Amino acid sequence: MQPDIEIVDEAGSVLEAMEKLKTGIEVDIVLSDINMPELTGLDLIHMMKTDFSHIKIIMLTMLDHENYIKQTISAGASGYLLKNVDIDQMLFAIRHIARGGKYICSEIVFEMLKRQFNSANDTFSNVQTSVDLSQREEEVLLLIAEGFTNQDIADKLFTSRRTVEGHRQNLLEKTGTKNTATLIGFAIRNNMIN
Repeated sequence: MQPDIEIVDEAGSVLEAMEKLKTGIEVDIVLSDINMPELTGLDLIHMMKTDFSHIKIIMLTMLDHENYIKQTISAGASGYLLKNVDIDQMLFAIRHIARGGKYICSEIVFEMLKRQFNSANDTFSNVQTSVDLSQREEEVLLLIAEGFTNQDIADKLFTSRRTVEGHRQNLLEKTGTKNTATLIGFAIRNNMIN
């Protein structure tokens, strides 16, 4: 239903997908599950590396275990989405990857960061715990936590990239954090995002 996206074909297995690709069908992105009959989505990535390395692959799966994510990204996938992802995030991922970007759905990134921060000892004990943010800073913080770049955030909020960079810098200063990872960790620990 998107004017800039066309589904050119479908396949029920890795071998069927490879046969269709060999016909010369023009494909920019392949959406694949990890679990498929006979061969897996990881097998598809490896098979496509030789003759179809220009085609980007997004894994669309229910498997949210960190090992699957690492294997998929290491194998060469450009994106990793859970099947319960909302349509806006899926469309953003497809368009972003079509332009040459990489994307992992925000739910996975959030959970991985949460585990990382929960397992670390209190590295952030010297950080403030009460911060007064403007409404726009809160919006920018949520979009940062979802993995959007400064330009993506600027586009979403109909403002300039420079303005977003200013909000990002204000967030770092107000929270006493040094980078995006520590900013998100601070926000998670202080229930500023959930």
